This record gives sequence, structure tokens and C-alpha cells, in this order.
Amino acid sequence: MTEKIGVLGKKTAQRTDVERIVMTPLPTVYGKFRAFGYFDHERGDEQVALVYGDLGAEDVLTRLHSECLTGDAFGSQHCECGAQLATALRQVADAGSGVVVYLRGHEGRGIGLLAKLRAMALQAEGLDTVEANLALGLPVDARDYGVAARILDDLGVRSVRLMSNNPRKREALVRHGIQVAEQVPLLIPPCESNITYLRTKRERLDHHLPHLDAVMAHVSS
Repeated sequence: MTEKIGVLGKKTAQRTDVERIVMTPLPTVYGKFRAFGYFDHERGDEQVALVYGDLGAEDVLTRLHSECLTGDAFGSQHCECGAQLATALRQVADAGSGVVVYLRGHEGRGIGLLAKLRAMALQAEGLDTVEANLALGLPVDARDYGVAARILDDLGVRSVRLMSNNPRKREALVRHGIQVAEQVPLLIPPCESNITYLRTKRERLDHHLPHLDAVMAHVSS
């Protein structure tokens, strides 16, 4: 391990498997961020963290956002990913500081873009998102959050307020040495196209989505 000057102006340990390559200002519609570019030597992925304001070491408002081309770029309503990314960036800017770690290699909960599209085709035929992955002989969730933890470590972040509905993200960060002071809900109003998908995430993947109760009550009434 080597040492480098982190965001806080202090020396922080830099793991050689995830290397910081560049930092550049990145003005966005949500505010003026800084983009920190990393290369994951272990997996060969390029990663980015968008940082707003001056980060402290503790209780940093944080989003770990899994790459979703269909939702983030194309505005797909099959999932809520694009809206979650926009909301997270807006909330970080509104809070005055925070970080959104955009995790490439996480497409389709880690199975890749083409496999995700194949799974979506099976869902259109009636399978849920869990059944579709299994029907393709793929894991339900293949994501690893070790690179996110190492990026946060490089940024000098020791504990976070994690914007997520997924308890497994919290567990993964803690397992990799980042404490989670609070899990902040990131609830997006459902639509007709994603309500079944969201119900599956709640019922089979343990996502905390209490706002679905009112929607389902209305549907069943």
C-alpha cells in the first residue's frame, strides 16, 4: 500500500488494486461536483465517484449506485434506477456535501447488459426478476461492493449515511470496513411498468419499500 493526499488534505492509505487516476471538476444540472476516476486493476473496470462539497470522515451522505444503462441513460421504467440516481445527486447537492459512487460492472445486478436484457424478455413472459436470472443459470445478485469500500477509503470516508433500500449494501459495506451510521430510504413512486418488479425486490430480495403498501391497497380496492 502507498500513501497519497486525500480529499481531507490528510494522508490516506491507497490500495494498489483500486487506483485513483484523475480528479476533475464536473458541473452538472444538480450542482458542481468533482469526478474522481479510478481503475480497478483486479476486475479491469473503470469507476467514478462524484463528490460534492468538502467530505468529512464520518456520517457522509453516500449513494452506491449500480450501473444501469437502460434506466440511467434511456429512462427505462422497468426499474427505478434512473430516478434513484437523479434523486441521489440532487439530495447530495442539497445537503451541501456527499458522494455518489457509480459502480460499473454492476449491470443487471452483476450479470451484464445482454444477460439483463434476456432476463427482461423472460419477465415480459411472466417470470419475476429472480426467476428470470435463475432460468438463465445466473446468480440472483452477483454484485460485489469491495471496490466501493476502497473508493470511500481513498476519499477518507470512514462512516456513511447510506442512501439505499437494500440491506445487503449496508451489510457489504460494514463487512468491508465502512461503518453505516444510518440507512436513508430512497423511495421512488412506482409506475404501472415497474410495480411488479418492485414488489419482487421487496418480497424476495428484502428491499425496504414501505411506500408500495399504499399503492397495492389502491390496486386491490
